[in-house]
Amino acid sequence: DDHNKENLFNSLNYDVAAKKRKKDLLNNKAKIQYFHQEKWIYVHKGSTKERHGYCTLGEAFNRLDFSSAILDSRRFNYVVRLLELIAKSQLTSLSGIAQKNYMNILEKVVQKVLEDQQNIRLIRELLQTLYTSLCTLVQRVGKSVLVGNINMWVHRMESILHWQQQLNNIQITRPPFKGTTFTDLPLCLQLNIMQRLSDGRDLVSLGQVAPDLQVLSEDRLLWKKLCQYHFTDRQIRKRLILSDKGQLDWKKMYFKLIRCYPRKEQYGDTLQLCRHCHILSWKGTDHPCTANNPETCSTSLSPQEFINLFRF
Repeated sequence: DDHNKENLFNSLNYDVAAKKRKKDLLNNKAKIQYFHQEKWIYVHKGSTKERHGYCTLGEAFNRLDFSSAILDSRRFNYVVRLLELIAKSQLTSLSGIAQKNYMNILEKVVQKVLEDQQNIRLIRELLQTLYTSLCTLVQRVGKSVLVGNINMWVHRMESILHWQQQLNNIQITRPPFKGTTFTDLPLCLQLNIMQRLSDGRDLVSLGQVAPDLQVLSEDRLLWKKLCQYHFTDRQIRKRLILSDKGQLDWKKMYFKLIRCYPRKEQYGDTLQLCRHCHILSWKGTDHPCTANNPETCSTSLSPQEFINLFRF
């Protein structure tokens, strides 16, 4: 009898252990499936912690697949701008996991720029903004609400300095292309292409490449269109600058205007908020919407509007 009882007891233990292993396996599979499939998040303006659908900026940052977004040229600038806005004022709003995810995505951004040798200045400015914010927050240890150990944040700041050094050491090489170059194009085409640049600093840099481009980069009409693209007529009228010849100096006005007003932001692709079901996702991402035509319910969000969604 004792022998049979012992066998029965062992058998029950084995069954319990087997069921527990099976349950853990199913839970793990569910978690992995959930993480990889649902790349959207429900959010509602005016939500509270007590209301269904409450979420934080950190949760949204973890769920919206920014790692894939930075590989898409249409979304790259959007994500970088979002990283910059978070660095300026929202770092303390991120959970520990979200902060780790933020740094991982930032590292991927830096590695992409090092490989592609594009958007160098943009990422330099992002890293400088983040480092400045962290210096302020770390000095206020005990007063701020930065999540994590101080040594961890110091290590992250050292990583930022290392990335900055890597970007500073980039040596851009001329591609081995012997066909038609930019300066071989007719002047009207060169000017037309330069009109597509939305940052005046890019125009200045392009003008330093060759003497002929220097002349084109000073074109008054070019700078006038740039001012009119970014700023309203009222803003322009408040910052008028005359040249020695008595004409409007549009180039000087542009650089004065960008110090006073935000520039116009335009992105190839943005995050979308469904007005019908209040789900936030990237364009083209499937989400459980009950609208007859979900595409007509989507509203594009700027990076700042995305941040504003989570200010309760």
